[in-house]
Amino acid sequence: MPKRKKTKIVATLGPASGSRETIKEMIAQGVDVFRINFSHANYEDVKERIAIIRDLSEKHGYNTSILADLQGPKLRVGIMSEDVIVEPGDQIKFCTGKEFKGTSKKVYMNYENFPRDVKAGERILLDDGKLIFEVVESDGKQEVTAKVIQGGPLKSKKGVNLPNTDISLPALTEKDVNDAIFAIGQEVDWIALSFVRHSQDLMDLQAIINEHSEHKIPIIAKIEKPEAVANIDKIVAYCDGLMVARGDLGVEVPAQEVPLIQKQLVLRAKKARIPVIIATQMMETMITSLTPTRAEVNDVANSVMDGADAVMLSGETSVGKYPVQVIQQMTKIIKSVEDSPLINVPEEPPHIRTKRYITKSVCYHASHMANEIEAKAICTLTNSGYTAFQISAWRPASHILVFTSNKRILTQLNLLWGVKAFFYDKFVSTDDTVEDVNQIAKDKKFVKKGDMLINLAAMPITDKGMVNTLRVSLIE
Repeated sequence: MPKRKKTKIVATLGPASGSRETIKEMIAQGVDVFRINFSHANYEDVKERIAIIRDLSEKHGYNTSILADLQGPKLRVGIMSEDVIVEPGDQIKFCTGKEFKGTSKKVYMNYENFPRDVKAGERILLDDGKLIFEVVESDGKQEVTAKVIQGGPLKSKKGVNLPNTDISLPALTEKDVNDAIFAIGQEVDWIALSFVRHSQDLMDLQAIINEHSEHKIPIIAKIEKPEAVANIDKIVAYCDGLMVARGDLGVEVPAQEVPLIQKQLVLRAKKARIPVIIATQMMETMITSLTPTRAEVNDVANSVMDGADAVMLSGETSVGKYPVQVIQQMTKIIKSVEDSPLINVPEEPPHIRTKRYITKSVCYHASHMANEIEAKAICTLTNSGYTAFQISAWRPASHILVFTSNKRILTQLNLLWGVKAFFYDKFVSTDDTVEDVNQIAKDKKFVKKGDMLINLAAMPITDKGMVNTLRVSLIE
């Protein structure tokens, strides 16, 4: 039986991955989730790509998931005149108001409240921290004077990070609200919110989803600011998944602190039993090269060994030369490390007695029991997907097969570690249903004669209530 990977791959769509052929090939090589980056998205293109992905899923039995990633408050400088270079010690003014062409003395800043928010002594980082400025003074209205700490070429439209400034911008800009409404209309599976700082940011997005959709669309909080790391417990309570966005995070906090933050965030997500995606620069050199560096191979492997549910590609698949080969390489790395006994995820039993305590407990014991009796699969029937999240987080060695009559969650669950979902809508007596799903597991070659399998169900089965039954089957 060919080895199936359990860690999921998220690939960003872009000009390099636009054709039906490429998308099909990428899914065949291991893509589980496609990310739409709304920083560079044209609605017509997006509609077209979503249609292709759904059509391929329909025809070939994939459940490829679609993640809409909102840009968030992206601060940028304006257009610059030719070849501006700033030297350490120089002074430069950042001006808001009407856009103009920047020089080495004066640049345009797209963020209106900038002069009101910054204070003397705070840092301004540009172009992923390649340039560093320190605020000398602000007139509080339109002009901020800064001195150059680390110089270099100052290019047009480059992103600005303000690691020490308390920014008054909401995480959801007007553009994000429009993009979110569009994405909800396209019935995407997940929505990611950039530059989350407080739980309120997530509540605001939740309100938009509630207003425009009858279905639940789960939210992923992108952790890329120091405030988010500090507020992680509150953030986890209001989101359905985390993304460790190491690009901006590595600019906002010293780069050497990111590896431990990554481990801390993965652990936090696992304890909350929500999925976590590791993102940014994973296979960066493969944008232009056919082979990743040793360090990149190590990085992907370590992220899997930290316990990530998914690893993500950005430029590699959106604008890179080798969108299919990069997936092949990533799949190889994942398969070679993900079954290692060196991987530890938190396995404490659930103890907070919420109304879902019974379900959690059944899932916890199912995962442990599966490992003990070496069951080849855990099959669960679910209407909300809740049991899939729970079982996945306990990382059993067995396959996690989820059967649901809710078409919306089929593709949603594709982001979760180890989960494979099937459409199933014959909820008859328990015995018949269990036999049915076991037969499907056998037909799809997840189990063979003589294998043990664990079934989870809600009795009575026709009520589609909370899971309350665990049963061990032997495949005949």
